[in-house]
Amino acid sequence: MFTAILKRFQNKWRSYRHRFVPWVVFNLSRNEKTLRQVTESSKDKLIPDEQVSQSLLRLFRILLRSHGGLQAAQVRFLPRISSEQEQYGGYPVCGDDAMLQSLGFCIDRKPSSLPFAGTGVFVTKGFVPKGAAVALYPGTVYQPYEPILLQSIRNPFVFRCIDGVLIDGNDKGISKMVFKSCSGRDRMGPFLMSDTSWLTDSPQNPLAVGQYVNNCSNERSANVCYQEYDVPERFPIELRQYLPNVNYSHDTHRPLRCVVIVSLRDISAGEELFSNYYTIVC
Repeated sequence: MFTAILKRFQNKWRSYRHRFVPWVVFNLSRNEKTLRQVTESSKDKLIPDEQVSQSLLRLFRILLRSHGGLQAAQVRFLPRISSEQEQYGGYPVCGDDAMLQSLGFCIDRKPSSLPFAGTGVFVTKGFVPKGAAVALYPGTVYQPYEPILLQSIRNPFVFRCIDGVLIDGNDKGISKMVFKSCSGRDRMGPFLMSDTSWLTDSPQNPLAVGQYVNNCSNERSANVCYQEYDVPERFPIELRQYLPNVNYSHDTHRPLRCVVIVSLRDISAGEELFSNYYTIVC
């Protein structure tokens, strides 16, 4: 009986460790090529925020047009569709088609190529150029002073930003309930301020699978990295329904924090995404 329990624990650990920060840091420190060094927190960006915004806006506008139940109050905000969109019929378009049309590639969750690593994220179609926004890390955003103890228990999906902000990307249990509650709280009339579909097997926003990107290792080098992105105030209200993040507190006096996963090199279809961690150097 003890042997069976020990074996079960070992199997759980082999999967969990690829997202367990102390284990990752210890192992990455043995190979500095898996670390990305930045001189200060404000210089962690590989691509400008404006480029991230434009990528998201292209995708979100196509998604909005694609929904059959689109409200007239939301449609009138949209610019006229381009000739490129018209060749796809304007609508309806599924998430993968919208991603391929607007960004030139598709990603999806599949069993990881790493032994015992559980689920990973792969490029399934198209081609990802260097410096592209490949995925988003979804979840509830906690400021450094906000409580997250209960949500963090047995939770390998808590991401820590450079400034101490935490993002809980767990799509199950109490984390799921907290996100849905905060999302419903922030709704403004007909407009949703965040996307809860990432909590299901079929997210409306196909980028919202970043929490399943496994960390690189000495054997598998990183092809993507994390980059913090604060959503600008001018981000269209009718497109915020596709943002897979929500603030834990309603009265947070700062822009909504998102984490974008950016490609470090060209990535072809069939490749799995592997991320690295940044470390601050003086």
